[in-house]
Amino acid sequence: MDGRTHSPHHHPSHRHLLDAADYVPQSCATLDAIIVPTARNPANLRPAARIAAELGATLVTLCSKWSTASAVTDLIRPMGTDLIAIDTDRQARGLLPEFQTTSILRGTPFPRRTDTSFKRNFGLLLANVLGWRRIVFLDDDIEIPRPHDLTDAVQLLDRFDAAGLSIEGFPDNSVVCHANRATGGYQDSFVGGGALAAGPALLRSFFPKIYNEDWFFLLDDVALRPTAVTGEAKQRPYDPFNEQRARSEEFGDCLAEGIFWLLDNGRRVRDADAEYWESFLRNRQRFIDELIARVPGMGRDESDKRRVIAALRAASGRRKLIDPALCVRYLRAWRADRTRWRRHVDAFVEQGIDPGELRAELKRGSTRCLQLAANALHQNVAALRQPHRPVAVGEVVADHRTEAPSAVAEAAVEPGRVEVGQLDREPDPAVA
Repeated sequence: MDGRTHSPHHHPSHRHLLDAADYVPQSCATLDAIIVPTARNPANLRPAARIAAELGATLVTLCSKWSTASAVTDLIRPMGTDLIAIDTDRQARGLLPEFQTTSILRGTPFPRRTDTSFKRNFGLLLANVLGWRRIVFLDDDIEIPRPHDLTDAVQLLDRFDAAGLSIEGFPDNSVVCHANRATGGYQDSFVGGGALAAGPALLRSFFPKIYNEDWFFLLDDVALRPTAVTGEAKQRPYDPFNEQRARSEEFGDCLAEGIFWLLDNGRRVRDADAEYWESFLRNRQRFIDELIARVPGMGRDESDKRRVIAALRAASGRRKLIDPALCVRYLRAWRADRTRWRRHVDAFVEQGIDPGELRAELKRGSTRCLQLAANALHQNVAALRQPHRPVAVGEVVADHRTEAPSAVAEAAVEPGRVEVGQLDREPDPAVA
């Protein structure tokens, strides 16, 4: 033992599920793009721009809030970086499907008030339509001390579906896990979307709108996809002990930690039934209660202790609202969304958008090609729902006597023309 507290109610590390890639075989694999969801001052993008230029990759910045495509372009283009900058809050409905995992949380205390998953999914859609095979997701508060670590991660994609950089510097954990470390508990961190290389097999996966969305991105119906860890990325410091942060994280943290507890024990994602969630949620409550009891022994001043306790109580309040049946329904919706997303992406690719034309358009700050494709998909779905009327969809002809092609039927939220500027999500505050 290392002298730190180990709770029976918590798994502090899931690193054994990863392949520690001490040896990286050299290959001709190259990085197509670095995709950065950003809501901060564009100055935060300079490190990513330098790395993209050094590695010969396109930098894709997906902007909202304090970051705009025009400001990013003014700052980054003089650096000689191949840049695509897009304002994601101006994109039309239909570019992404309506996910059940989002709608199932509406009207509950658990919706996620960020647009990070939207941006990452939008980046995945671009990668598929543009024919990119190897991409890196990089957050705008992450720095890469050694750019060749990203090269290593990309080359590992010949053997793995994903390769994440080890997050050093400030720990990349939830509020509850930060409290575990701060009160003397052993706490590790996992790979995540802040610095993650994804290969062809993962470009059809998706990020649900939930905390720990990157952990779900790395899962299939059974287990964690083959994932390596290599190199180092540094997370800039932030204040982890915030009550609102604790409330917004708890549902996703419970789901992800619950799933990974199963994987740690050699079980499958599908083993998470209502009985399991009832047991796990009791364990989670015991763990939070244990952390609150450990706070008085922290080596911090009283004001810090009060803040930690307040954050933990906020997490505890949210945990008590989580119903095991909701966890089961959410995972069922997640499995359906995985299929829905693959069909949505396939339908977009089948629209025959010319990658060269789209790339040129994106570099001008326009997404008209994608918006027209979204319109076409919505119109096809609307027509397919009209009885007694045959409709041609690509190479497929369907009428009221045949099942609508699933790639199109699942691809859109609702029929009707998509107008530029219609948003596919509520106006949540963006936190990249």
